[in-house]
Amino acid sequence: MATIRGGLWRLMGMAAAMTVAPAAAAGENARFALAGTWVMEAAYEILADGTRVTNYGKRPDGLLIIDAQGRYSLQIFRPARPRFASGDKTRGSPEEYREAVLGSSTHTGRIEIDAAASHLIFHIETASYPNWEGTRQVREYTLDDGLLKYAVPASASGNGTVAHSWWRRAAG
Repeated sequence: MATIRGGLWRLMGMAAAMTVAPAAAAGENARFALAGTWVMEAAYEILADGTRVTNYGKRPDGLLIIDAQGRYSLQIFRPARPRFASGDKTRGSPEEYREAVLGSSTHTGRIEIDAAASHLIFHIETASYPNWEGTRQVREYTLDDGLLKYAVPASASGNGTVAHSWWRRAAG
């Protein structure tokens, strides 16, 4: 009887593993589909009042790198940010520091994909905005013809702004 019960438990465990495995495999396949280097195509914000702004300029610079294990590094920069007059980053003016910080956004960590819900989930480990460190942020995304688009929900900004990022897969 113990042998039959043990065999039944093993069989039930294998059946459970087989039902979970396709979902896990789908997530893995989606993550591998995003693995690679992505170049910023566009970045804009929709303010709480519906106004569209481009805090990073019309043609922002940016790079998103995702490896096959789901680690990522993301950087966005406004082109032509003013240089520090002193030539020393420890001796900038308040305005130079402000422009340097507000003209860039970076974070690194792990990315998870819920393809069924069309969600990218960023597990942010380090960020230029320290309040994001240690957070989990969900973004709705689409991937169409090599263009990855996602929106940062208003709750992440804290001020009602929804930020949109578009990334094109890097050639060669």
